[in-house]
Amino acid sequence: MENAFTIAAYVVAAILFILSLGGLSGQESAKRAVWYGIVGMAIAVLATLFGPGSGLWLASLVLIAGGAVVGYQLATKVQMTQMPELVAIMHSLVGLAAVFVGFNADFTITQVADLKAAGDTVTGSFAELVAKKTPIEITILQIELVLGVWIGAVTFTGSVIAYGKLSGNSSLLPFKIDTAAKQFPGGHMLNAGAAALSIIFAIWYFNGGGFGALFLLTLLALFIGYHLIMGIGGADMPVVVSMLNSYSGWAAAAIGFSLGNDLLIVVGALVGSSGAILSYIMCKAMNRSFVSVILGGFGGATGEQMAVEGEQVAIDADGVATALNEADSVIIIPGYGMAVAQAQTAVAELVRKLRAKGKEVRFAIHPVAGRLPGHMNVLLAEAKVPYDIVMEMDEINDDFPDTDVAIVIGSNDIVNPAAQDDPNSPIAGMPVLECWKAKQVFVSKRGQGTGYSGIENPLFFKENTRMFYGDAKASLDSLLPKID
Repeated sequence: MENAFTIAAYVVAAILFILSLGGLSGQESAKRAVWYGIVGMAIAVLATLFGPGSGLWLASLVLIAGGAVVGYQLATKVQMTQMPELVAIMHSLVGLAAVFVGFNADFTITQVADLKAAGDTVTGSFAELVAKKTPIEITILQIELVLGVWIGAVTFTGSVIAYGKLSGNSSLLPFKIDTAAKQFPGGHMLNAGAAALSIIFAIWYFNGGGFGALFLLTLLALFIGYHLIMGIGGADMPVVVSMLNSYSGWAAAAIGFSLGNDLLIVVGALVGSSGAILSYIMCKAMNRSFVSVILGGFGGATGEQMAVEGEQVAIDADGVATALNEADSVIIIPGYGMAVAQAQTAVAELVRKLRAKGKEVRFAIHPVAGRLPGHMNVLLAEAKVPYDIVMEMDEINDDFPDTDVAIVIGSNDIVNPAAQDDPNSPIAGMPVLECWKAKQVFVSKRGQGTGYSGIENPLFFKENTRMFYGDAKASLDSLLPKID
């Protein structure tokens, strides 16, 4: 009966997780989808606590309480701009958990073998499960734990490096990680060599190598995770976050196989497959090779980039206001700079005032705007921008030639014409929002730097572009009173 209750609870939780993933595909259903996920996780935790092998209640309750406190603190203190690095560091915890579970499974296999050889009684739910396995099933368990440990170790160090690249100066790491793609001499050959050695150590482990072989395999996986993500530049970090999400899912699935937990297998597969699909979609949106990205930026343009000619021409709030007051159609392109400045509320107010004057105002959202999939959509929804004027790139890109004013707020790569004009650009071939085709373009930007990815943008030097320098929120606050 106890086992039947756990299985039924796991089925209900799995269904809720599937509904949660499905609901997250739309803005209007996302809030309900989050609650599906919360309820599903609560059911899963309770079923595990009261199911077969339950025990160590005090330790379980202390750990749950500790996790709840940490989660609450993070939820209340972390800004929306910090969500990408928060997601990355959470992925690292999943990877680390997979490593520890794999180690524990190996210790248990060894312990059970010793107890059987000595004729002693095997106690403990997982140990009893292992004791019932045949030699072939033990080998399968070892394969599962090796996969879990290897994927988990890659996920752990990869996620830590991704966190460092995303957080920049605000990182809690004892060292700063540059956003530029960097690798050791030998680059991809080092990764290939480490992967080959991992296979050798895995074979050694299966043939009696013991924990020593597993530990060496773990060290190699930790290096691969570190070196892979270090070799990926800032422009590709949104894909990296999604990719690490996929890795964490497969690590969780491997944990599920090792522990014989069906729900972990289902949830891990859901997360792993959805993360992989999202990564593939984002790679297509950036015209990146999926294989290239997951192998640490293999290939890519290597020639000298085209020189940018001209100068950046500044404009003040009065000039921008005059153009907006005279315009009939406006397209706003938000980016990470809007998130950093927390300017979404000011943007929403600008939209409200312009629409009240009868002007057509829409948003153009690039699939990889910001540092997390859907980053801009969440910010605009938070500011209560109407859903029907938030358009995807493919829906709006052809409308720029008929648009009076395009406003770029804190974006660089997604509006960079070098993607089309310069075959040696790091973002060559990436589909971009062609805002330079609008009659006038205003770029809200802090200064003349190249931004997070370090790529120069010819848009800023075009004749129809004017630079609206300053913090995005402060700039918009100075602009709003001038919209009459």
